[in-house]
Amino acid sequence: MSIDIKAPTFPESVADGTIATWHKKPGEAVARDELIVDIETDKVVLEVVAPADGVLSEVLKNAGDTVLSNELIARLEEGAGAAVKTAAAAAPVESAPAAAAPAAEQPKVAPAARKLIDEQGLDAAAIPATGKGGLVTKEDVVNYAARGKAEAAAPAAAAPAPAAAPAPAAAAEPGAREEKRVPMTRLRARIAERLLAASRDTAMLTTFNEVNMQPVMSLRNQYKDLFEKVHNGTRLGFMGFFVKAACEALKRFPAVNASIDGDDVVYHGYQDIGVAVSTDKGLVVPVLRDADELSVAQVESRIRDFGLRARDGKLTIDEMQGGTFTITNGGVFGSLMSTPILNPPQAAILGMHKIQDRPMAVDGKVEILPMMYLALSYDHRLIDGKEAVQFLVTIKDLLEDPARILLEV
Repeated sequence: MSIDIKAPTFPESVADGTIATWHKKPGEAVARDELIVDIETDKVVLEVVAPADGVLSEVLKNAGDTVLSNELIARLEEGAGAAVKTAAAAAPVESAPAAAAPAAEQPKVAPAARKLIDEQGLDAAAIPATGKGGLVTKEDVVNYAARGKAEAAAPAAAAPAPAAAPAPAAAAEPGAREEKRVPMTRLRARIAERLLAASRDTAMLTTFNEVNMQPVMSLRNQYKDLFEKVHNGTRLGFMGFFVKAACEALKRFPAVNASIDGDDVVYHGYQDIGVAVSTDKGLVVPVLRDADELSVAQVESRIRDFGLRARDGKLTIDEMQGGTFTITNGGVFGSLMSTPILNPPQAAILGMHKIQDRPMAVDGKVEILPMMYLALSYDHRLIDGKEAVQFLVTIKDLLEDPARILLEV
């Protein structure tokens, strides 16, 4: 029986997608729930799996083709794969010793890892998996490829001398000016589009301040071991403090938590905080819903989960929709100061940066303190400079006296 394989149902905010990678070719056997194809949208990569055991009989959309929600992309002959496996099992071992190979269980591979495997022509089954449930992660592929290169470069005592001759031929000629042209991914194209729109359609300004991180760092050092033990391995970082401080400041300055919709201003009575996460394919912003109701431990746990799933392309579209305010941390890459760009239709974004020891004047004396520059970019159409500065000063005050976050004073 032939089964239609269709693209997933896209949310209203996603118009279409692009076929990224076919993991099976026409005529190949597939098992139920086995990954067949990746579809890339402007927000996430969606995985389409086989609905039943069988053989992929026809591919209607090739890599790079645009597909719509629920559009037919392939057909599967149900049961054909099982028949192939049964015939292979019944064949005499001595006449077809390789027939058992297709029946071997295929390794589970993350989308980012699959892309590297295909690009480098590696054997997925040979790569040791360290991910949950035997999943081959991108790091597994990178480590496997690195080991292979190291072994290839190592001198082999038993190898004949002429074997080393082909190596120089693979090296680029001195002075060669190589170029490589690749199409921009949909995610990167969408990021570029949104950044241009933010610069074009908003009156964006940025105000800066600095915060003494010593109180937060002292509190973190005092309780991090106990915190991790009590909260089942969740580590105490800095984002929990910043998210809670931002929630308190947003309550005091509702305009910073608002957005513009046509000629109307929409004031949100909740704090949905977007947290920018960097991935190989670009920046994504999953959202902490009702962040003001979350504990510091819950914030830290969810952000860590977002980071892990963003790396493997497992975030859902729903998790990246909405948001009333965004926090981005360029400090993890060493940035000392930057101007973050708005995430429309949000009216403001907070930029964190690198913590760096600097000499500061304290009560007429010079002290070395761990300081961080904070940046708040905001839409001047909605937020006045006074509100923006007071909002940022509130976050600074809360972080320099963390007890105020708990007491809401």
